[in-house]
Amino acid sequence: MRHIISVLLENESGALSRVAGLFSARGYNIESLTVAPTNDETLSRMTIVTTGDERRIDQIEKQLNKLVDVAALQDITISGHLEREVVLAKVMVCDAAQKSILDAIVKGFNAALIAVSESQFIVEMSGSSEKVNELLRSLEGINIIELARSGATGLSSSETALIV
Repeated sequence: MRHIISVLLENESGALSRVAGLFSARGYNIESLTVAPTNDETLSRMTIVTTGDERRIDQIEKQLNKLVDVAALQDITISGHLEREVVLAKVMVCDAAQKSILDAIVKGFNAALIAVSESQFIVEMSGSSEKVNELLRSLEGINIIELARSGATGLSSSETALIV
């Protein structure tokens, strides 16, 4: 099962590598990883997307809690949560018909279309990982030249906050 683990950790050098090393040493896979400072300049929020059964996720949480850099953590998939991912896809269209199809896809996903040249465009969208996957499936008939995904980030929708 897919899990999103939100971690508050010290905003200092080496913290990210210690978390990644923990996953690597135990053979756990990180599906996506996002990290950025919070409104408290001493802390960063790391969002880790991984898969595993309850036993494996419990092990991951226990190991993360042992790291000195980790201030707090929460598996936000257990309760309600809001998740977003950004995708940028550079595409090439051959003719007006294909451009028309691209316009319809972009409109249907409430995405943005940024012109690079007459035949190349960048599709930009923010949404859940599932919505991003749907958009990419919709673009299968269009030549995707380059693709960048941010990875999921999210917050619990419960009334409590992840605090130190």
